[in-house]
Amino acid sequence: MPHATATFNGKVIAETGTYEFVEGNVYFPPSSVDQTVFTPSEHHTYCPWKGQASYKNIVVDGKEAKDAAWYYPETITDKASGLKDYYAFYKSKVEVTKE
Repeated sequence: MPHATATFNGKVIAETGTYEFVEGNVYFPPSSVDQTVFTPSEHHTYCPWKGQASYKNIVVDGKEAKDAAWYYPETITDKASGLKDYYAFYKSKVEVTKE
């Protein structure tokens, strides 16, 4: 059975048995993410088939990772529709594992 976790500063911030794996990134359903660790970010990027990504900073026990999580509040193609509101994390900032 599939399983994925995201850990930052020793704390599991996301854990799920259902996720999307796209372009080498695990996308976690919003219900599986501890959103209390997020702080707002003004950063955005654009993907031609997913749309505009919005970012979040992560803070755990005083340690911050800027723009470490992203999600697509709206997707622009049917191919990307399964990623709407799902969170992904920069693997250089957050430890992400999947089975």
